[in-house]
Amino acid sequence: MDAFFDNVTIFSDFLWGGTWGDQRILPVGIITIALLGTGIFTMFLLGWRPVKRLIPAFSELWAGRKGSGEGEITPWQALSTALSGQVGTGNLAGVATAITLGGPGAIFWMWVTAIFGMALAYAESSLAVRYREKHADGKYHGGPMYYIQNGLGKNWKWLAILFCIGTICSAVATGGAIQANSVTQSAVEASTSLGIDLPRWVVGAGLALLVFAVIIGGIKSIGTVAGRIVPFMAVAYILIAFVILVMNADKIPGAFGLIFSEAFGFREAAGGFAGYVVLAAIRAGVARGLFSNEAGQGSAPIAHAAAQTKNPVKQGEIAMLGVFIDTVIICTMTALVILTVAGAYPNLDGSVVEYAWQSDALQASAITTAAFAQGIYAGGWVILAAQGLFAFTTIIGWSYYAETSATYIIGDWAARPFRFVWVAVAFLGTLVVNVDGLWRFGDVANSMMLFPNVIAILFLSGVVVKYTRDFDKHGIVPPAWYGDVARDADGKAVEAPAAKDSKGSDA
Repeated sequence: MDAFFDNVTIFSDFLWGGTWGDQRILPVGIITIALLGTGIFTMFLLGWRPVKRLIPAFSELWAGRKGSGEGEITPWQALSTALSGQVGTGNLAGVATAITLGGPGAIFWMWVTAIFGMALAYAESSLAVRYREKHADGKYHGGPMYYIQNGLGKNWKWLAILFCIGTICSAVATGGAIQANSVTQSAVEASTSLGIDLPRWVVGAGLALLVFAVIIGGIKSIGTVAGRIVPFMAVAYILIAFVILVMNADKIPGAFGLIFSEAFGFREAAGGFAGYVVLAAIRAGVARGLFSNEAGQGSAPIAHAAAQTKNPVKQGEIAMLGVFIDTVIICTMTALVILTVAGAYPNLDGSVVEYAWQSDALQASAITTAAFAQGIYAGGWVILAAQGLFAFTTIIGWSYYAETSATYIIGDWAARPFRFVWVAVAFLGTLVVNVDGLWRFGDVANSMMLFPNVIAILFLSGVVVKYTRDFDKHGIVPPAWYGDVARDADGKAVEAPAAKDSKGSDA
C-alpha cells in the first residue's frame, strides 16, 4: 500500500506542481495551466463581466433567499451548499501552506487565481442551470455531467461518466474520509487538553449520526442546514479574525507590502533571486487558490443546478460569489492574521522566530492555530471549532455531489442507498491512518473531475457568451434545453434569438 501511495504522490506532484520525482518537468503543474488558462480565456471572452457584476451579484444573493422558479432549494441555499464544500481546510491549512512554500507573495497570486476563477464559476454554474434535467420524480439534476451530455451531445457521455467517477473518488477521499478525520482530530485534541481520553470511534459514531440526520432528507435537507450553518460559521470566523487584525492594525500595511513585494520579487531583485521567488509564489498561490475555491473543478455547479430559478445568468453570478467569499475574503483574513501576529514561535533547533509562518517546527493548520492562539484569548479553540464546522459542512455538501454522480451512472434509484454508504464513509474516515496518502489520491481524483469540466467549458463557451449577451442586451432568459420557452425579465414568453452550437456559431 505504501508503494501505491508513493506512486500516487509522484503523479499528484506532476499534476499540481510540474515535478516528477526530483526533476522539474514544467514550470507549473498542468492543472494550473488548464484551470488558470481557461479562467483567463473565459474572463476575456465575457469582457470582464464577472468583475463588473460583483457588487450587483450580492444584491441578487440577498434576493435569492426566496426561490423564483422550479428547483429543489433557494439560490441562497444553493450557494451555501456550494460554499460548504469550498470553505474548508484549504482556508486554514491551505493558506498557511501557500505562505510556507511560496512566501507571502503567494497570497497575491491566490487573489489573481480567484479573480479569474470567478469567470470559471460563472460559466460552469450557469451552464448547470441551462442544461439541467427534470426527472420523472419531479426533481432537478444538473452539473458538468449533464451539460457535457446535453450541451455537447450524447457522443460525449463517456466524458460525463469520467467526470462522475472522478467526483465519486474525490468525494470519498477528500470530501468525506479526510474531512471526517479532521473533525476527529480536532475533537481528540480538544478533549485531551481537558484531560479526557476520547476514543476516535466514539467521535466517528457521533459524526456518522449527525451526517445521517442531515443527508437522509436529500438536497433540501442539506440546503436548509447549509443555509444556516455556513453563513454563521463564515461570519463568525471573519469577525474573530477582524478583531485580531484590529489589535495588530499597525502591522497590516507592512503585511500588504510584504505580499506585493514578494509577489513580484522586488526585495530579491538586487540579489538576483527575483525570478525564483516569483515563480515559487505563483506556483504555491495558484495551486492553493485553485484547491481552496474549487473554481473549474465542477463540484459547485452540481449544487447550483438545484436552485429554484430559471435564469442561468443570475445563478451564475451568485455562484461566482462563492469564489470571492472563499478566497478573497476568508483566505485573506487567515493570511493577514498569520502575517501580522508576532510572537516567539519555536524552531526545531530550539531557536525562536517572530512569526508562525517562519517556524520550521509548524506546518499547515498548525501555523494558523499558533497565530490565532497568540492573537486572541482561546484562539486555538477558535481554529479547532472552525476546523470541525468547516469539515462537517464539507462532508454534507460533497455527499450530494457524489450522490448526483452515482445516480447519473446507475440510476435515480441509487440515491437513498448511497446515503447510507456515505454515512459509512464518514465513520470509517475517522479511523484513517495514512491521511497524506489519501490527500494525494484525492488530488489525482480531482484531475478526473476538472479536465472533463474544463473541456466542456471551452467547447460551450460560445453558448455562455450568447445567452449572457441576450440577457444583458434584451433581458431574455434562454429556454430550458428540454423544451421550455425563452422568457423576458418579467417571465413572459418571447421568441428566442438564434441559438448557437458548442463552437459558438449560429446553429
